[in-house]
Amino acid sequence: MTAETPSPLPLRERKKLRTRQTLIATALELFGAHGFDGVTLDGLCEAAEVSKRTFFRYFAGKEDVAMAPTQDLWTAFLDVLETGPADEEAARPLLALLVDRLAGAIARMPADGWAGRALASRRLAARTPSMDAHGLAFCDRTTRAALTVLDRRFVLDQPGTLRARLALDMLVSAFHQALDSWVAQPAGHTAQDLTHRLRAVAAELPQAVTAPATPRH
Repeated sequence: MTAETPSPLPLRERKKLRTRQTLIATALELFGAHGFDGVTLDGLCEAAEVSKRTFFRYFAGKEDVAMAPTQDLWTAFLDVLETGPADEEAARPLLALLVDRLAGAIARMPADGWAGRALASRRLAARTPSMDAHGLAFCDRTTRAALTVLDRRFVLDQPGTLRARLALDMLVSAFHQALDSWVAQPAGHTAQDLTHRLRAVAAELPQAVTAPATPRH
C-alpha cells in the first residue's frame, strides 16, 4: 500500500496540530531528562507554554501524551482499515491484509520527527509501569474497534469472528516484537525500517503456529 498525500489542513487545524506536537515533544524531552514521575503536569504545561485546560483538550493525562506516537499510529491503522479500497480486499488472507494496513498506517506518520518520538516513548515505557498499564488498556480498545470494522466490512460468522480476533492479536504481537527489535538497534530508527521489521516478523507467524515442540532427551 502506498501512502496517500493528505489534503492541506485549514489554518486552525494546523495550529492545533502544532500545539499537540509541541506538547508531545516537550513531554518526551522532559520525561527523558527527569523520568516520568519526576515531571509534574504543571511543569510540563509551563515548559510547553500552554495552560492545563489546553493540555486536557488534547490528552487525558501524562501517560496519554507519553504514548501519543504509537497511539497515533494505531488510530491511523483503524482509519486505514476502515477506508482501504474494497477491490484490494478480495480473496486475501486476513492476516496479510492487516499487516499491509498497519504498514500503510506507519507510512502515514509525520516524517518530521515521528520516528524519534516513537523511539523515546517506547524507551520510556520500558521503565514506566503506569505507561505499560495504559498501553494495555489502549491496545484492548483498539483491538475491539478493529474487530468492529472487520465485522462491518467482511462476512464473519462466529468462527470467523474468533479468527479475526486471533489475527488482530497476532498483528499486535508481531508489531511489539518488531518495535522492540527496532528500539534495540543502535542506529537507523526510521519508519521504513520499522515497516521492514514488521513484515519480517509477520512472515514468521505461520511457522510459529506449526513449529514442532520436540522434547529434549
